Amino acid sequence: MIPLVMGVLNVTPDSFSDGGRFASFDDAVARGIEMVAEGADIVDIGGESTRPGARPTTVDVELRRVLPVIEALAGRVRISVDTRHVDVARAAVAAGASMINDISASLWPVAAETGAAWIAMHMAGTPADMQRDPSYDDVVGEVRAFLVERAATATGNGVSEVWIDPGFGFGKSVEHNVALLGSIDELVATGFPVVVGTSRKSTLGVLTARSDARAGYGTPGGIAPVPDRFAASIATATWAMTQGVKMVRVHDVRAHVHAARVVAGHITPASGRAA
Repeated sequence: MIPLVMGVLNVTPDSFSDGGRFASFDDAVARGIEMVAEGADIVDIGGESTRPGARPTTVDVELRRVLPVIEALAGRVRISVDTRHVDVARAAVAAGASMINDISASLWPVAAETGAAWIAMHMAGTPADMQRDPSYDDVVGEVRAFLVERAATATGNGVSEVWIDPGFGFGKSVEHNVALLGSIDELVATGFPVVVGTSRKSTLGVLTARSDARAGYGTPGGIAPVPDRFAASIATATWAMTQGVKMVRVHDVRAHVHAARVVAGHITPASGRAA
């Protein structure tokens, strides 16, 4: 099975990754159609920025941002709504979304009610405060236990399609993120399908800057800008797919589709060896 590629479509004016390039209806729909042409299996539409330090968006504003875009793209591709609000999730499904991508890991009742798929993501704190001082005794064990509990609750209450996401960058340090990625097979082993979203995140900026410094250029202790995180995005997504991750959430759709097809055609996920 070829791992799925979920394209990120942020319809906000303050996205960390694209600076609000798709905040207008026309630009958002055009990018969604482009993602479909590039091979996206799912387009994930979000109307609230959840970057570190972001302030909450009102439900009314979020609805105005996402519903017209969902309605325009529904029928072309499977649609996911990226939200933590009950009213937005319910309205998005009514408008044509069939998946709820939930950073709060709390919206399984809406999925059970509407028949939508549900992604439970781990987040420590809220976007406004999650990166102030993230701390764990055992980040892999704690994240795994949290997600299994939430996924089992959803499954036990009638949600037929449940995914889990470790939440890279959501209340985790660089070291926490690296530990989770290195042990992603422990999440895969739970039996719930795993989503990984490392694309363009700040941890990759730090790791890229460290790599540059070791190569003799760049600034030690710096962070690479978003455009320089492409290679690390591909590398981490490919690693995750070789470990059995079933879906990657990405900005650069075409390149990740190619990576997914290479992994599916030439790598044995159970062993990581060439097929």
